[in-house]
Amino acid sequence: MTGFEFHSRRVHPALRPYVAEVTGYAYPGEPPALHRGLPSQYLTLVITLDEPLGLAWPGSPVAKYDTVVGGLHSTAVHIGQSPNRSGIQLALRPAAARALLGLPPGELASMVVELDDILGSPARAVSERLREAKTWVERFDLVESLLLEHWADEPATETRPELGWAWRRLRETAGAVGVEDLATEVGWSRRHLTDRFTIEYGLGPKVAGRVMRFEQAAGRLRRDPKLRLADLSAELGYADQAHLTREWNAIAGCSPRQWMTEEVLPNVQDETVGAGAESGV
Repeated sequence: MTGFEFHSRRVHPALRPYVAEVTGYAYPGEPPALHRGLPSQYLTLVITLDEPLGLAWPGSPVAKYDTVVGGLHSTAVHIGQSPNRSGIQLALRPAAARALLGLPPGELASMVVELDDILGSPARAVSERLREAKTWVERFDLVESLLLEHWADEPATETRPELGWAWRRLRETAGAVGVEDLATEVGWSRRHLTDRFTIEYGLGPKVAGRVMRFEQAAGRLRRDPKLRLADLSAELGYADQAHLTREWNAIAGCSPRQWMTEEVLPNVQDETVGAGAESGV
């Protein structure tokens, strides 16, 4: 990944309840042969700026997308086998599914779809204009305009407040709160909470909690590649290092060490951070 470029700027204030992060990426050299799209608390939106992006669930053939929305998922998706070198990626909060895309997040869970199939011709028009834009500022402005216009045209249908509360509790505790405790807090039975939560988000609360704890573990390793796995296991409440490793194999499809060797350490050594979208690079 030598020469990897990364660009970002703050999300538009009106979009912050729905969009956690907007980033631009570019590989001046060859893109990686394989990148694992790890599960997280966010849906993912990618608009490519050159060639289509190759995506595949483990064991499935690669499909290629110019614009793609990926729902919440509990296992890694494989990204690669395509010459795509640049694009814009957004981390969407679950509320964005209703507010910006017009459907509940559960309908997108464990799948990827073309953005065009959801938003239609406006998404195709923006994709074409993005490829003509010369600066990252222009590109981010175009994407924000698309989302702001669709948000104004498609007012969100609110989810049940109990479900929003349960999701926030899992997020705030990185999955450390149990399903029984969540059910008690919202005044529902465990079964009713699990059923309604799964319909809304596409993942059950127990699985969502596992994903959020895994997400925190991955973030800690990215920030501190020298962190001992035994210490990380204790910090995040895994039974032991073996438990952490089993979870990684189940969710990422590889051990923490393999993921670090293949996807974190090369970035630490080679990554070059872009001058920043606000400067118009």
